[in-house]
Amino acid sequence: MDPQRHDRQAFTSAVDALDEYLHRFAVQHVKKGITVVYVLVDTDKPKTILGYYSLSAAQIDAMQMDAPTRKKLPRYPVPCFRLGRLAVDSAHQGKGLGRLLMGCAVEHCLEARKTVAAYALVVDAKGEEAKAFYVHYGFLSCKDDPMTLYLSLGFFWQS
Repeated sequence: MDPQRHDRQAFTSAVDALDEYLHRFAVQHVKKGITVVYVLVDTDKPKTILGYYSLSAAQIDAMQMDAPTRKKLPRYPVPCFRLGRLAVDSAHQGKGLGRLLMGCAVEHCLEARKTVAAYALVVDAKGEEAKAFYVHYGFLSCKDDPMTLYLSLGFFWQS
C-alpha cells in the first residue's frame, strides 16, 4: 500500500471496522512496523483499491488448537502470522477477490516462513459470515475463542 498512490478513503466494504482501519490506521501501523498492508488494485484505475489485507507477527497457545495438532507442538505459545484484516470493496464482492487475497496472504506467509519460523496463519473473524469464509478455506476455530481461527501452514510446506 502506498498512501500517495492508493485512494484509501474511497474504499468501502460495508464493514465499518475494516473501512475505518484502512482509512485511519493502516498507514500509521505500517510506519510503526505493526503490520504490513497489501492492496489489490484495478489495473485500469491503479488508485482504486479493490481489496486489502494486513499481515503481522503473532503467537498462539498450542492448547487452543485441535487435539491432533496439540500433540505435535510444544506446550507454550507457538509463532504464527496474523491476518489482521481482509476486506473487499462492496462494488467488487462476489467476484472471487476474497479468495484471491487469501491466497496471496498464504503465499506471503509461506515465503516469509523460509526465513522466519511460523506454524500457522491466525485470524480473528469479525462475524459469523467472516468465520464461515475462513472455515471454507480450512481454518479451524480455537478452543476457547471460536472467532479466532488458525490455518496450519505445514499443510502447504514443501522443503
